Amino acid sequence: MRLVLAATGASGAIYLQRLLHYLDQPEHELHLVYSGYAKQVIHEEIGELKIPAGAVEHSDKSMNAPFASGSAKFDAMIVVPCSMGTMARIAHGTSESLILRAADVFLKERRKLILVPRETPWNLIHARNAAAVIEAGAILLPASPSFYSLPKTFDELADTVVWRILDQIGIDAPNACRWREG
Repeated sequence: MRLVLAATGASGAIYLQRLLHYLDQPEHELHLVYSGYAKQVIHEEIGELKIPAGAVEHSDKSMNAPFASGSAKFDAMIVVPCSMGTMARIAHGTSESLILRAADVFLKERRKLILVPRETPWNLIHARNAAAVIEAGAILLPASPSFYSLPKTFDELADTVVWRILDQIGIDAPNACRWREG
């Protein structure tokens, strides 16, 4: 599977790290791009990302990436975490960075674009931008972890969101969403 993973300045670097953990397989072609604030938040929350071997990192300030054009076929783009500012700029098609241009390409080409916001509470502007990206064809998957599996660690808790992301792109996660026998 050819995937673009983008991170923006919202809290929630653990979701990206856990997603990378599950996608660390040779059959996946991974392209990574981070906003400037994402790098800062990643450093503050988890120190450093563990990047799978073979993953290609791109600068958000460059448009020189294959997924910045609709002529390159990619299976999905996942923005995790997705800040409300990024969601707003995607909703309005500003395309001034690689992340925003790629999101615009995925929408115009009717390819899978998954946005994972973590922000709460929302204001009316957030809700309208959320509606706009959904109407444009994006999948909005808020980082709302579940507790019915009785997660015992932060990784297990984050995985309840990551499994939902993997489900959206057609990848089975091991032990995904299993209820613990009590």
